[in-house]
Amino acid sequence: MDRQSTGPRSHRALVTGGSRGLGAAIAEALAQAGCRILLNYRANHPAAEAVAARIRASGGAVDLLPFDVADAQASAQALRGLDLYRDPVDIVVNNAGIVRDGPFAGMKQPDWDAVIRTNLDSFYNVTQPLVLPMARKRWGRIISIVSRSGLNGHRGQVNYSAAKAGLVGATKALARELATRNITVNAVCPGLFATDMLAGIDVEALRQRIALGRLGQAAELAEAVRFLASDEASYITGHVLVVDGGLQL
Repeated sequence: MDRQSTGPRSHRALVTGGSRGLGAAIAEALAQAGCRILLNYRANHPAAEAVAARIRASGGAVDLLPFDVADAQASAQALRGLDLYRDPVDIVVNNAGIVRDGPFAGMKQPDWDAVIRTNLDSFYNVTQPLVLPMARKRWGRIISIVSRSGLNGHRGQVNYSAAKAGLVGATKALARELATRNITVNAVCPGLFATDMLAGIDVEALRQRIALGRLGQAAELAEAVRFLASDEASYITGHVLVVDGGLQL
């Protein structure tokens, strides 16, 4: 995948949760690298349209694909309309996610269920239907956005930590299953990035815990994803790439 390519767009990339923040930046980076983007979002149509407009203004190709990744039936219905065997989605970025933080002792069942469904079940809902068409093409990239919470565990995030840890395990297991089909499966683990996810948080205190002394920019995370989606990353699979500026927990 050539960042400067002007030839036929051979790669079709689905980015979930692509209407804002890291997802939007990832979609734009992959479009700049020559991918045809399927931009998934759940409900924020104006934000998704704005991302699509930026991609098109830069000469990229993008289609909007609204559905709730936590809903198995809605996901299956949306993906069935993509003609996957004629034109496979060969890059999928599982980025969509939510948080419902709180002490475990007081955590309500809906908050547990919503986080598991959106952050972990979505991996199955979105990725599983794409695997066989991708395998027939014998080329693919599956990349999931995980979290330090899933690697180390964070107070007040038992549900989120469980979901992201499960996603790390799924990444490593699926990498072994699909390696013979020239499909790599990796995860990217962001640190603290300047997105609306940090609204209302004491950013100055956070900077003191980062070796580089600043928050990351969404485009920097997107570049890591773009690399893992490229031919240059063909010998990397089952890996969790931490992009955190030297964050100390």
